[in-house]
Amino acid sequence: MPQRLPGAYPDAAGTTFVAWSTVAQSIEVRLFDERGRALRTEPLDPRGDRRFEKHLGGVKEGALYKLVLDGDETPDPYARFLPFGIHGPARVVAPGRVEALPEAPSASQWVVYELHVGTFSPEGTYRGAEKRLDAISELGFTAIELLPVAAFPGERGWGYDGVALYAPYAPYGDPEDLRSLVRAAHRRGLAVVLDVVYNHFGPAGNYLWKYAPEYFTKAVVTPWGPAPDFAHEPMRRLVVDNARYWLEEFGVDALRVDATHAFHDPSRRHVLRELTDLAHAMKPPRRVFFEDDRNEPSVVKDLGADVVWADDFHHQVHVLLTGERDGYYAAYQATVAALAQAINDGWTFTGQPYEPWKGKPRGRSARDQGLEPQNLLYCIQNHDQVGNRALGTRLSHHVDVDAYCAASVLLLFLPTTPLVFMGQEWAASSPFLFFSDHAGELAEAVRQGRREEFKSFAAFADPKARARIPDPQARSTFEQSKLRWDERTAEPHARVLATYRAMLALRRNDPVLSAATSWADLEATAHGDVLEVVRRKGTASRRLVVTFGDREHAIVGAAGARVLFASGAFEGGRLAPRSAVVLAKD
Repeated sequence: MPQRLPGAYPDAAGTTFVAWSTVAQSIEVRLFDERGRALRTEPLDPRGDRRFEKHLGGVKEGALYKLVLDGDETPDPYARFLPFGIHGPARVVAPGRVEALPEAPSASQWVVYELHVGTFSPEGTYRGAEKRLDAISELGFTAIELLPVAAFPGERGWGYDGVALYAPYAPYGDPEDLRSLVRAAHRRGLAVVLDVVYNHFGPAGNYLWKYAPEYFTKAVVTPWGPAPDFAHEPMRRLVVDNARYWLEEFGVDALRVDATHAFHDPSRRHVLRELTDLAHAMKPPRRVFFEDDRNEPSVVKDLGADVVWADDFHHQVHVLLTGERDGYYAAYQATVAALAQAINDGWTFTGQPYEPWKGKPRGRSARDQGLEPQNLLYCIQNHDQVGNRALGTRLSHHVDVDAYCAASVLLLFLPTTPLVFMGQEWAASSPFLFFSDHAGELAEAVRQGRREEFKSFAAFADPKARARIPDPQARSTFEQSKLRWDERTAEPHARVLATYRAMLALRRNDPVLSAATSWADLEATAHGDVLEVVRRKGTASRRLVVTFGDREHAIVGAAGARVLFASGAFEGGRLAPRSAVVLAKD
């Protein structure tokens, strides 16, 4: 690989084009006008080490180009912007820079709001999201997390099939629009987390292999084809420099690395360790979140993650409230005792056989292995847990508002890092469905595969039932998933919103709930269908009681305690069914 990454680098006199290929004998750059008509083609000069480079005078920022490999016109996989989509010409874009938030939240005060740019606002753009930031910051969130924005196929999608990692997705806006969103978040004190996908490339529009098959290894095959080869410099450098690009040029404060359990790297120094070291060495230091399903403390201790997603908590809350047993939910016991154990150990599975893994043992205790509660990210909804449901239904679509508010209080009371999925804070009525915009045979494969995915679920065993699953390729599926902001002030949404506002204020201002809590100062206990959780700081304590059953509960020792918040009726020491109360003793 050349010292300078491939791509287009404008200056006052023109633009330098850099390409690298292990297979092409010649590489040219072809310039286009705004209507896609070719203007001229210029050869790049071979410079050794398979590098091709040339400075073209007069070619300025904003020019459109493709590369031509041995006569084959090919998009630049290192493009900084692809205004006409992943198969079209790239636009020459000057480097930018956004400073990171100078004082990011302390480790115990991250409260993450996860959003999908395309469905978060009516506009579905970076600028549209920027207009809604006040609603997030004023409520008390301290960070937003953007689902992936690296260019992916079509006019809509979740973003997890990106192929041009340096090009912000054009339907959301241009690179400067994304920088504007980050700056606006920072002005409001919000950190920005960016979701990045490095364990695979999407099935359409991945042109890296045309430049160098060495980017991938056939030794490991994924559902998307050969896996990225992190043991060799081309792919390893692409990924590490891409992380640097988002952190430096866009001022992102943290990365959320998707599916780290699916990385295959035999190197002595794992590429994930290189990523976390890079982030931590920056000034100010940046954070790295891992999505990892192994319940393995070493991803924090050895690979350097600051926070790891811990979905067991979500699954325990879900089965307890809904009784659902399909898919991986069958591995979880729908009891308050199982939920209490998950809170005390960090995860449910800490070495026990896990049926979805064919009975193989899964995980180790976060508590016993030296992690802190804040190293674990908990949620009661996220884009996966909602969007991977057949009908994209949210938890609030399956339980009553009392139970939903009680679960929300539990999430925000715990010392783990909480994540809230967009619209959760008011129990949004809109679903979040799986949607995409592929073409040709791939479009039909996605359409049929989506419905076949649920044939083993009891509710969709009948083909007629599966026919009700929305077509992921239809634009209407995407439009249905957009948040309806005007419903927030109507009941029951307003009640839910008030619950989130109150609990976020407690988490921000209360001397116990705003501080880091060690495992020694955290205790969860089950009493039938009642959960009690205690957090301590010195001689002060905060006690949460949640009733998951249909009977009110008399709380022992409530006399003399201050009531900080109650999601339901609490009188004379008796708590209403499906309610939560936070009590204080100082």
